[in-house]
Amino acid sequence: MPDDDRTLPTSGSSQADVDAFLRKVASAPSYKASGERGRLMFGMDATASRQPTWDRACQIQAQMFEATAALGGLDVQLVFYRGFRECRASPWVSNARDLLSRMTAVTCLGGQTQIGRVLAHAIKETGRNRVNALVFVGDCMEEDVDRLCHHAGELGLLNVPVFMFHEGGEPVARNAFRQIARLSGGAYCPFDASSAQQLKDLLSAVAVFAAGGRPALEDYGRGKAEAVRQLTSQMGRR
Repeated sequence: MPDDDRTLPTSGSSQADVDAFLRKVASAPSYKASGERGRLMFGMDATASRQPTWDRACQIQAQMFEATAALGGLDVQLVFYRGFRECRASPWVSNARDLLSRMTAVTCLGGQTQIGRVLAHAIKETGRNRVNALVFVGDCMEEDVDRLCHHAGELGLLNVPVFMFHEGGEPVARNAFRQIARLSGGAYCPFDASSAQQLKDLLSAVAVFAAGGRPALEDYGRGKAEAVRQLTSQMGRR
């Protein structure tokens, strides 16, 4: 990894799924002050089972920046874990090229999940400078769910919604991810290998939310994919 990366302290969607996820995004509070750049933490499981999805995410992430360019931009921090208790956070980056270079430098490596460390880092980071949202992409959970929920509740009190993207349908992870999303005020959405376009649309939607809140997301949704149009329709009824 690049020298300035930091090691952290020692933890297929149906349309109904997409609609439910977008309702959660639409109802999440936005606390970005006017004139500030949005800050989105991008947490990823980089254990061995995730290599194919990691490669797809490298291709997808540029769209997040493109979607927020007119809103004053977006700062993203990559946080990932892999192997034996390795959990790292990049510096905050402001363009797709820098994020891509950091993501492509990572090779997935077998190990247990460390979601708790990602959540704890988000709590610490927002104490320095507000984080507008945390996205997490993963496929399993091998930790104490009560501890994860405690961290999620803390993030909820800090107004940092966590958007949990769940690859596959592993039931223990599904239960934990749903609770993390609910307690933080975020949302849960499953996806699989056939959901690349939906994943792209939804990640962009969360990025726009982080950069400009619900009004910006409503503007962004005009003329976009069905998933984002559904969100703007729901927002119009609020």
